[in-house]
Amino acid sequence: MYRLSNSNEILMPISNSKKKHFRSIGHNLKPIVTIAQKGITENIKKELNRALTEHELVKIKLLTSDRSKKKKLSSEICSELGAECIQSIGHIVLLYRMAKKPDARLSNLIRKTP
Repeated sequence: MYRLSNSNEILMPISNSKKKHFRSIGHNLKPIVTIAQKGITENIKKELNRALTEHELVKIKLLTSDRSKKKKLSSEICSELGAECIQSIGHIVLLYRMAKKPDARLSNLIRKTP
């Protein structure tokens, strides 16, 4: 299955081995954004977009008690920001979006890869 980015370009699906590598990197990351009762506000979208652009791989925290709401919120974030959900465990979601020009000082993928 192919997915579209924000600029409507077709992106290849991420392989399982790459997802496994991303999960190992994401294990040591701290959540950068917490989304609570207000849901996705414009400021949260801006912050997530900035974080995905700079870091490529980010962890967020969703504070909702209903499992279906978490799944809906997670898929809404991914579709609006052109990201892919790598892992979702409990309240924590690991998101990935490839940067056009990754910065070696900020990208979690470049900094954390041996």
